[in-house]
Amino acid sequence: MHPTLDYDVVIIGSGAAGLTLALHLDSHLRVAILSKGELTAGSSAGAQGGVAAVLDTQEDSLGKHIEDTLVAGAGLCRESTVKHIVEQGNASIQWLIDQGVPFTREPEDEKNFDFHLTREGGHSARRIIHAADATGRAISNTLIDKARKQPNIDLFEHHLAIDVVSTSKLGLNEQRCVGVYVLDIHSDQVKLFRGRAHAIASGGASKAYLFTSNIDGASGDGIAMAWRAGCRVANLEFNQFHPTCLFHPKAKSFLISEAVRGEGGLLVRPDGTRFMDDYDHRGELAPRDIVARAIDHEMKKLGADCLFLDISHKPRDFIISHFPNIYERCLEYGIDMTREPLPIVPAAHYTCGGILVDLSGQTDVPGLYAIGECSFTGLHGANRLASNSLLECFVSARSCAEDINRTIANQHPCPVIPPWDDSQVTDSDENVVIAHNWDELRRFMWDYVGIVRTTKRLLRARNRSRLLQHEIHDFYSHFKISNDLIELRNLSQVAELIIDCALSRQESRGLHFNLDFPFTREDSKETVLIPENFAPENAIQF
Repeated sequence: MHPTLDYDVVIIGSGAAGLTLALHLDSHLRVAILSKGELTAGSSAGAQGGVAAVLDTQEDSLGKHIEDTLVAGAGLCRESTVKHIVEQGNASIQWLIDQGVPFTREPEDEKNFDFHLTREGGHSARRIIHAADATGRAISNTLIDKARKQPNIDLFEHHLAIDVVSTSKLGLNEQRCVGVYVLDIHSDQVKLFRGRAHAIASGGASKAYLFTSNIDGASGDGIAMAWRAGCRVANLEFNQFHPTCLFHPKAKSFLISEAVRGEGGLLVRPDGTRFMDDYDHRGELAPRDIVARAIDHEMKKLGADCLFLDISHKPRDFIISHFPNIYERCLEYGIDMTREPLPIVPAAHYTCGGILVDLSGQTDVPGLYAIGECSFTGLHGANRLASNSLLECFVSARSCAEDINRTIANQHPCPVIPPWDDSQVTDSDENVVIAHNWDELRRFMWDYVGIVRTTKRLLRARNRSRLLQHEIHDFYSHFKISNDLIELRNLSQVAELIIDCALSRQESRGLHFNLDFPFTREDSKETVLIPENFAPENAIQF
């Protein structure tokens, strides 16, 4: 038996975007939040640095923040989006403060502004509000606590969305999202969640790469589901590689915050010499794409497994007070950052492209919204400015909630949706196929679609991707679904979209660097991919 659950709004994802959306919806609406793991297991909870917003108006301005974002975006930001999100930053931060997020405050004797602001790469001023070096955890815990106390919000942990259901799939004339098939991971039962509005807030797809700073769940689920439902995607070639992931066999995906460089950390070769000034006049505070390529180039030139980030020249108390969590975590691996440099490598970190949406998060399928990292609003362009991502989550979620609150009363009741049918499939006795394909996918994406690309490598990756897609589709059609199979199916789809976007961009810009096209075109445009079942009459407009 496959149960059906009815809600007004179904939200896929329990990170900053999903929780903010839920808390801004009208209290009479019944809301379901689906989390594929624990509520705190998403990328938001792991964010270290903070949120970028213009808060100290004596030292900063909206114009500066807008300009910094446009510069980092390398000519591909949508200026109207940048302006909208930057201008809403102060109100979003005030809302977080009102919810009780424990942002770090300035010492009384140093006060110019109540809260301590730090600076990160690409920013012309200190504008990053943070909670020590665990901002994401502080925000996530606060919002989860708030959501648990709301009688209209139900939280479903270990529930993995399989696919959204549109009326076109049911053979109806109109195109509208009416539900979501969801795997209850603990019971292996597939449930149907029906809603009048649905929002994808499932994060990015950095797990497509062998080395990533992201959590295991960053498998591009929402992007793949939206694509299969008929939504356009854009700019997926722009994958941000964070320059400084801790290089240690047991660390897996531990990120060393950009704020370490913002507070004076230096990037050095194994012999202790600096190199960033050879690549950019901003040195360690250059945008992430420049820093990541510089590290990648130095590692290849030297044949080094890693390079180093050194802040040991700063006072011990300063380091521990500013980076208590990073300090403690590194100590667990036998590294004392107050006395020695940290071994680092670049790692896939953020998906700048995604599901094409308008400023309210509406996709090309009516009734289906997308917010946060899975979406493409035009804010990030060809490269994300540090700490703009959390800002986008809060502003977009608020705008999305306003749109849903205004329009949901006009939505028709949900039609009858058939329950999940698994009567024709069997249990698999070859799960080694999933493990092998998963490993192969992440390796060829790292080798062929990484920080530096060539057309030949991209074509090789596309050929392998298409073969994998065929194998995975065959496996999906004949065997019962599992968590690993659903994620592999989604990640292989998003990997192919990344490759197709990268092949379409015949230039080097921002995060996309192709040795065959090292120049930057003057007439560059967004890379938009259109699925076969796209309905032009529903195309969203900015």
